[in-house]
Order: sequence, then structure tokens, then C-alpha cells
Amino acid sequence: MRPPESFIGQPIRSLQTMLRVLSECDDSYLSLVTDGIYGPETMAAVTNFQRKHGLPATGVTNQATWEAVVTEFEPALVIQGPSQLLEVCLNPGQVIRKGESDPVLYIVQSMLLVMARFYGSIGIPTLSGTLDGPTYDALCSFQHLSGLPMSGHLNKITWKHLALQYPLAVDLMKRSKDR
Repeated sequence: MRPPESFIGQPIRSLQTMLRVLSECDDSYLSLVTDGIYGPETMAAVTNFQRKHGLPATGVTNQATWEAVVTEFEPALVIQGPSQLLEVCLNPGQVIRKGESDPVLYIVQSMLLVMARFYGSIGIPTLSGTLDGPTYDALCSFQHLSGLPMSGHLNKITWKHLALQYPLAVDLMKRSKDR
């Protein structure tokens, strides 16, 4: 990934942005303001980067320094950015019923397990990839709490509610551990 398109034609601002992202991932890099000015702070950050990477510590951004910054920046941006979203693919009209197996059930069962630990009224599912009895019961309880028909089956509507409730349950669990 590259800096925002607004930085096209603004190499100093791009460099500063990349160095700033690196400093947010690793305290050994110097943090700086992205102001588009190659001043003393930028020179110090570049010198610091060069020393850290075995480059001549000149404070001047030559091609080798630029390429090294870009190489370090790309994985740092992944670390700083939001997590990759995962889309679960349930076909239109697909319903997974009691006794059926599907790889998506491993994800559903893991989500229900987290919710069961936070919401006492949801039973603990097994992690089997099969919509077995414990998973069926947990889904029914979840559907009841969500105001959905208690079919115990997994369809796109139940999935949507799971996907919406899961992050809330995780956040509440984290907050309760921090207290």
C-alpha cells in the first residue's frame, strides 16, 4: 500500500507519512509531523532510519533509502491498519440444518463459544464443523436473544446477527478483563 493519492507529487509528505507509520509501530524510529517540509526533524528521522538499516547516515533520502523506507512501511501499514475483513459465503437461500456439516460452522461455533462465555444464556457449542446438538441449542438461544425465529438452523439472517453481535461481545469481554 502507498500513501494516500493526495500525496502523489508530494514525495516529502509521502516520506514523512511512511516514517511516521514506522514510528507508530516501533519506538526506535523518530516520530515527526507530516508537514511536507524537509527540515531538521525529517533529516533526523531519515538519519535515524538509515543508521537502523545500515545505510550511510546522511539524512538525505536517496533511492536506496527511499526503497528501504517503502519496504519497511508496507508491513507496518498492515499492522497499523484495520484487520482484514472475512466474508463468510452463504449462498442465497442456503440453510445449514441440524446434522449437516459445513466449514463455516467452525467460525460460527467459535463465535458462539465467545458469546456463551459472556452471555450466560447461550449454551457452549462444540467445535466440530457440524451443526450438532450443542451447536443447535446455542444457535436457538442466540436466535431467541436476537428476536429471531428459533429454528436452530444457520441462514444468512442468523449469520448477519451473529456478525453484528460478535464484535460487541468481544469488546465487552475485553472491557470486563481490564477492570
